Amino acid sequence: MSQPQQGSALERVRGLAREVAKFGAVGGVGVLVNLGVFNLIRHTTDLQVVRASVIATVVAIITNYLGFRYFTYRDRARTGGSRELPLFVAFSVIGLVIENGVLYAATYGFGWDGPVATNVFKFIGIGTATVFRFWSYRTWVFKALPEPRPESVEVAAVVSSPRGGAAGSTRAPEPAAK
Repeated sequence: MSQPQQGSALERVRGLAREVAKFGAVGGVGVLVNLGVFNLIRHTTDLQVVRASVIATVVAIITNYLGFRYFTYRDRARTGGSRELPLFVAFSVIGLVIENGVLYAATYGFGWDGPVATNVFKFIGIGTATVFRFWSYRTWVFKALPEPRPESVEVAAVVSSPRGGAAGSTRAPEPAAK
């Protein structure tokens, strides 16, 4: 949906469905990267669960930014470093806290820290944070381009005035002969 919400309800739903599908494709790659890096770190180092998860989340965030900017939202306004990237990082950090907060609560609050449990709660955290990320990225980071403004009807009327009057003429048209 590169345009603000206009058109029929069916067109808006189709546009949103396309956007969700693209977001999901990029997000799916991000989930694979996130879980892959998380499990690689967990099985090859002695880092604590949440630290390994934060590192994996940061790697996935970088992967996702590239996918969102150049695939999902490639037709959206580009504000680059001045607006887009700082907002993306800010909302990604909030998502990181949501995602890893779920894992933290499961691991240290309930003691569920086995390999299967950590992956399940990591996945639940990713899902919860994804809802927030979808809303924030499409609303604040990758804003829709404004609808182009149609030419003014008045300008068109002056240019094509009857009786061959000059465009922009302030003289009133002459009455037609009966």
